[in-house]
Amino acid sequence: MSQSLYPVTREPSPPYRESSMTKVLALLLLVVAGALVFTVVQQRRQTEHYVSFEPRPVAQRPDDKLGADEQATIDVFSKFARSVVHITSLETHRNRMTLDVAEIPQGTGSGFVWDQEGHIVTNFHVVQMGDRASVTLNDNTTYPATIIGTAPDKDIAVLHIDAPPSKLLPLPLGQSATLKVGQKVLAIGNPFGLDQTLTTGVVSGLGREIKSVTQRSIFDVIQTDASINPGNSGGPLLDSSGRLIGINTAIYSPSGANAGIGFAVPVDTVNAIVPQLLKYGKVTRPGLGIERVPDQTVMQSGIDGVVILRVVPGSGAEQAGLEGVVREPDGVRARDVIVKIDGHDIHHSGDLFRALDAHNVGDEVDVTVVKQGQTRTVKVKLQALQ
Repeated sequence: MSQSLYPVTREPSPPYRESSMTKVLALLLLVVAGALVFTVVQQRRQTEHYVSFEPRPVAQRPDDKLGADEQATIDVFSKFARSVVHITSLETHRNRMTLDVAEIPQGTGSGFVWDQEGHIVTNFHVVQMGDRASVTLNDNTTYPATIIGTAPDKDIAVLHIDAPPSKLLPLPLGQSATLKVGQKVLAIGNPFGLDQTLTTGVVSGLGREIKSVTQRSIFDVIQTDASINPGNSGGPLLDSSGRLIGINTAIYSPSGANAGIGFAVPVDTVNAIVPQLLKYGKVTRPGLGIERVPDQTVMQSGIDGVVILRVVPGSGAEQAGLEGVVREPDGVRARDVIVKIDGHDIHHSGDLFRALDAHNVGDEVDVTVVKQGQTRTVKVKLQALQ
């Protein structure tokens, strides 16, 4: 067998083939990368937040109307807000060196129009630090006011301003005796000096008892969760129809801010007190004509009731034969102890005041007393307390 004169060798691949394959792979990678970038950009465009510098469209109410309850509240405020006033208590001060007279503000609060003769009703504690006041009406006109009558025991005061009757809208009166827990109430006032503020709530409780500035109990007070803040004092508490049902007078709050527990003097008390202040400048409270032994002393003695200390000469109590304590060699001995008024139990002075508040001067009441274990009932004609 012959062999070839020339050895057989494998020729290497041309260089241009390797370069072509590399370019193809690179192109494929670019295509894939481009597809990925496109996908990411599209997704970002779908989720990206664009800021618009155009006003947003107004969303319309479904029926384009306010709710009936909302509209009723708006109507009450629109109608009776001008019955509410802002009160600044003033004290006249004379400079001893220059003899100049100045009026120094002592406090502020709210009040409301009682009648078109210019009488304004507020809390006593709103004006107690001053000797006169100024009253600002809803239209921002201000009038000097004269304090014509106060009832500190009930935290009520009546002022008078010389304003045109056309500017004065008296509030219609409701009844506090017929209120129910859960009824809607509205409070209008000037808290923190902010004019004509409305807050709403419900009657949270009835028959509450609070202390006046004289520490005498105010009975049948209305409790509400309508916000009552400093400056609301003296303003009206209204029912859902706009009738006056109380005077906002106090809040219960450990911090001094509103805690959802406000109190109002009931309108039935207001309507009984204000006419007396208009006529006499003070309240003529009915009394039995007795002086009482302090409750603390009575409780320490283990006695249940009001012990008569002394009977006023010529009083209804004296005419009924009631007797005060008697001094004996071994101490002081109680004689008549009041245990009932008109059949209502009397355990302490607060019960006695509550029973008498339901009557007027000249009324006769049945007074049940216990004396040395013996019980008897006598009729006593009430007289005006001095």
